Formats: sequence, structure tokens, C-alpha cells
Amino acid sequence: MQRYFSDIKKDNLFLLKDEDLYHIKTVMRMGVNDKVEVVYKEKLYICKLDKDYNAIIEQEINSTIVNKIETVLCVPILQEQKMSFILQKATELGIDLIIPILTLRSMVKIDGKEDKKIERWQRICKEASEQSKRLTIPKISEVKKITELKMDGLKIVCSTKEKNITLKKVLKNNLKCDKIIMVVGPEGGLTEKEEENLVDLGFIPVSLGNNIFRVETVPIYLLSILNYEME
Repeated sequence: MQRYFSDIKKDNLFLLKDEDLYHIKTVMRMGVNDKVEVVYKEKLYICKLDKDYNAIIEQEINSTIVNKIETVLCVPILQEQKMSFILQKATELGIDLIIPILTLRSMVKIDGKEDKKIERWQRICKEASEQSKRLTIPKISEVKKITELKMDGLKIVCSTKEKNITLKKVLKNNLKCDKIIMVVGPEGGLTEKEEENLVDLGFIPVSLGNNIFRVETVPIYLLSILNYEME
């Protein structure tokens, strides 16, 4: 059953966004009385469509979000195909917040296009949340500089220089943390100064092993290990 998110509830029905209505009518070719899942305020409902494609509530499903560590992924701005891939896979793996960051070696500049980019990235996360049957949609923050990553929690930065401190060791010593912030560098890696700035902010440089991953592989690696260790 196809899942959609709604922000508007009127009596016993939900109003869906225009993009969702297009998907329902044109892509899925649904009609009156066809069933859909609707998420509203992190609760799941089984609904049927009326003639105006509003979703009429039939049943509320007893679904709860399991308490878990809040996860934040800081990624450099990449070419659209790679950025879309990261957003999709990070969403499927349960990320809560994605922060696009500016780095010296970032190849893509978004001067004057930030709002449109964030809107598109947020839409990708919404669609990935629907596909993966999530009850929440990850948030995309405004673009930040590395020196602006001042947050509380367990903070790690993927380093190509660090050889001794592994992700497994850091997680083993911090299993009771309630928030983890992960910084991934661009192709070519973070500069020495950028890594120093992050260390000054309390980030722990960690090694991901002997192999050097493509930037789009790193978030999948991080979140897969994190999900395994924290379950």
C-alpha cells in the first residue's frame, strides 16, 4: 500500500499535497475507494480515497517510533546524482537530520540557489521516507560552514589520517549517548585545517579502515554500523 505524509487533517479526512495527488492519479492510477497509508503527526492511518482524492480515515494503526539515538549527518555539497543517492540511502537507514556543509574541496557551489536546493533535497527525503515506510521525514538544515557545527552529543569526523581510533572503539565507549553527529569529507578529503577546526569543536577523528571509500559510500557504511551496534 502506498504511503503519503499529510500536514492537514479536517474532521475524518486528510488533505494531500499536490505532488502526492499527481502521483496518486497519474503514476499509481488510483480511484475512488482505493486504499492508501497516511502519516500524520508521526501516526499511521489506513485511508480510502474519495472522489476529490482526499484520504478518508478508516483505521488508525498502532505504530510507535522506537526510542533511538538521534543521528545527524554532515555531508559536503556534491553533484546532484551523488547527493540524491546519499539522501535516499541515509533516509532509508534512519537518519534524523542532514546538514549540508561547505568545504574547501567541495566541487559544487550553490551561491544564490540554496533555498531551491534544500527544497529539492527535502522532497527526496520525503519520497524515500514514504518508500521505506518511515513515520518521520529527515530534516535538511541550512548550509553551514565547518566552524558552525557547534552541537552537543557524540561527535565524530571520518579521517584518512587517523589510523588507531576506529568507529567501533568510539561507539563501544559511548553506547549510552543520545545523539551522534557524523561529518563526512568531500572527494579528496577534508583539509588538515578543516579537521583541526572540527577537533577544536570536540569532534573525534575516526578511521574507517584501510580502504578509502567514495564519499557516497561513507554514510551507508557509518549508518549500517551504527544501526547494528545500537540495536
